Amino acid sequence: MTTTAEPTTTGEIGKARVRKEDQRLITGRSRYTDSITPPGTVHIAVVRSTIARATITSIDKSEAEKAPGVFGVYTAADLGAEEVGMPCAWPITPDQKAPQRPVLAVGRVNFSGEGVAVVVARSAAAARDAAELVEVDYEPLEPVLDMEAAAQDGAELVHPDLGTNVSATWVFDSAAAGTGADVAEAIKAAEADSDSVVVRRRFRQQRLIPAFMEPRSCVVDPTGEQLTIWAATQVPHILRTMTTVTLGVPESKLRVIAPDVGGGFGGKIGVLPEEMLCVLLAQKLGKPVKWTETRSECMLTAHHARDQIQDLVMTAKKDGTITGFDVHLYADMGAYLGLVGPGVPILGAFMFNAIYKIPALKFTCSNVFTNKTLTDAYRGAGRPEATFAVERMLDELAVELGRDPMELREQNWIKHEEFPFTTVVGLTYDTGNYEQATQRAMDLFDYAGLRREQEERRKSGDPVQLGIGISTFTEMCGLAPSRVLGSLDYGAGGWEAASIRMLATGKVEVTTGASAHGQGHETAFSQIVADKLGVAFEDVEILHGDTQVAPKGLDTYGSRSLVVGGVAIVNAADKVIEKATKIAAHLLEASEDDIEFANGQFTVRGTDKGKAIQEIAFAAFMAHDYPEGMEPSLDSDAVFDPENFSYPHGTHLAAIEVDTDTGRVNLRKYVCVDDIGNVINPLIVEGQVHGGLAQGIAQALFEEANYDDQGTLVNATFVDYTIPSAADLPSFTTETVSTPATSNPLGVKGVGEAGTIASTPAILNGVLDAVRHLGVDEIEMPTTSQRVWRALQVAKGRARRRPRATPTPPAPASAPSTRTTPRERSSDPGQVRLRPALLGRGGRDGPAVRR
Repeated sequence: MTTTAEPTTTGEIGKARVRKEDQRLITGRSRYTDSITPPGTVHIAVVRSTIARATITSIDKSEAEKAPGVFGVYTAADLGAEEVGMPCAWPITPDQKAPQRPVLAVGRVNFSGEGVAVVVARSAAAARDAAELVEVDYEPLEPVLDMEAAAQDGAELVHPDLGTNVSATWVFDSAAAGTGADVAEAIKAAEADSDSVVVRRRFRQQRLIPAFMEPRSCVVDPTGEQLTIWAATQVPHILRTMTTVTLGVPESKLRVIAPDVGGGFGGKIGVLPEEMLCVLLAQKLGKPVKWTETRSECMLTAHHARDQIQDLVMTAKKDGTITGFDVHLYADMGAYLGLVGPGVPILGAFMFNAIYKIPALKFTCSNVFTNKTLTDAYRGAGRPEATFAVERMLDELAVELGRDPMELREQNWIKHEEFPFTTVVGLTYDTGNYEQATQRAMDLFDYAGLRREQEERRKSGDPVQLGIGISTFTEMCGLAPSRVLGSLDYGAGGWEAASIRMLATGKVEVTTGASAHGQGHETAFSQIVADKLGVAFEDVEILHGDTQVAPKGLDTYGSRSLVVGGVAIVNAADKVIEKATKIAAHLLEASEDDIEFANGQFTVRGTDKGKAIQEIAFAAFMAHDYPEGMEPSLDSDAVFDPENFSYPHGTHLAAIEVDTDTGRVNLRKYVCVDDIGNVINPLIVEGQVHGGLAQGIAQALFEEANYDDQGTLVNATFVDYTIPSAADLPSFTTETVSTPATSNPLGVKGVGEAGTIASTPAILNGVLDAVRHLGVDEIEMPTTSQRVWRALQVAKGRARRRPRATPTPPAPASAPSTRTTPRERSSDPGQVRLRPALLGRGGRDGPAVRR
């Protein structure tokens, strides 16, 4: 059963409206990019390297050029594109190493799947067939695949001209930033204090593939003076700008359209070599050019995600009070830098403190090149990795102290009366109530009852053991403000634009720069406008995803559509009302100060005289009688740039059954209670949470991109890469509570990434909780039956080898309890420094950066 708290409402906001979009989407009436084929279209297929690292010695195109339906076969040299490099919009340090990522390989290949040549043919099938006839000779080189080894001095280099495999190292130190205490001192003090503990762990975030429903696709039509690009993208506005930056096509000559887009999850946030090839070839041939990848191409070359090694040290008093947290990451960038890939781990840097009052924090991240597909944003983008680390460490600390993991969390989290709260990294959380969300989740979950059942199973030696997984999370989302993003060297702002057009007939057209790919924008935004202007929900039309229709925008990612784009719409609506008030006062022969607006009606205070907003819109259209000096229009534009992020939070609980004979993991029950501020549409929220849970649980239990020792992706199909279906997951129990955000007039917080961010550590904590008493203290993700079974066998082997007569003595009373990891800390090449009270208390200029 699924439970969702639906607020009582008489308006549209808060109503569980079925999505407007669904009628066309579920009846096959939608138009995806692959559905678009202008007259005279030619198709392309990319010849891709089968080797991860090699020098190209020759390319023989002759047989392919003679194949039926082929117009031509082109290399980078043939297109004059040898110097064209794909953009990276986030240089996280001034000395970041950024190799040129070519549209087609020039002289060498650096990952399996990299494009070497492109075939143009009459049909997609003919292009793919001819691509197989292109013969490429390679001189193979040893691939660089281990990110930690690649970061060491003397390692084989992915890009020899860079002199290193480390693209950049980024450091935040709360002591240097003046936002907290010194981590090194906290560790030193804890190691010398018998009343403290030091917990050291190493976790691995495996490589994932976004695996969206619709493969990537692009159509470029050069007809007329303007190039029109249709693309399966999350970022039509950014694609337009980056096409100009990359190829020099004037932005005014580019129109980018994102029609219906079948999923993205961050996987369609990039600017693609194939998109640039379509533009180059359309210009060269004077014909529309189309590319749609196969599913295996998508798995192989669409950017991957996560792929981190996390070395963590947490210090605490034996009473449970956390005193410090040291974080060191290696992040695998793959062979090149994605559009925002270098900054993904940095987004997580500000969330390792999570909901906890951690007084000292240091974060060091080294971005490393390997001969693999590049990594970039994926649902949550850095925040899931951070949440996983801190929530796993809270469980490890609880084990070390012999404490209930929920009680330990409550001891350290920010209490509701302490908001607004400025964290150790300088962010100001505006609102929250972790106690409320947690208590409700525990009630729905029957936490106490399941703990009793767990104890009974352990006592009876039941082969199926029960584990309880906890994740109490928050996230930094609604990606903005522009000043803060600028202080982090991000290559764009965080604002969003909207416009409202009041039509003569009383209908409303809304344009938004937020570009949907399944989130329900058309429905939720219609509800906001209907309530704001007092018009019927059915009378509102939302226009998006077309840079000619909605010329200004920064698109959709980072749970920003509602908290930034939705607020821009509210601000535009306020301007419409302001204009309409002037006209209403004129027509009603009253002072503006006496005009009241409610439920779509302008009335003179204290009278029954009034006019509907539709009447005012028609009067403005007719322009027969309107105030002197005023334009005869209600149409209004707005751009909203928030002064803070939004901080949703929640508590997620998982009941996990583990068969200790087979290693089989069964997710028996999952409960989550999320605080996302005010809810616009509970049905959409529920869908977003369900989808996010599926993806986060999938990382914990199912998904992993696997390479062999030659750098070949060995699971590049859905036969081999496991994505869960409904049959693999239980019914979720979900609910929302609300502490409205103060950072925007809607009081909303982001929801699109919450389920993914919170669920992965909840599952891992639950799996380990089920078997930890049997001697298992770590299982690498995904926790497949085989990995769980092997971990149990290793634990049994240790137990058999342990001498009975000479048990391990306890540590001396004067020595702290510690856990060690095999690696040493690297030196700090620099540090990022944030001002105190970064946001919400005079920190509008964002963090100062010092390296």
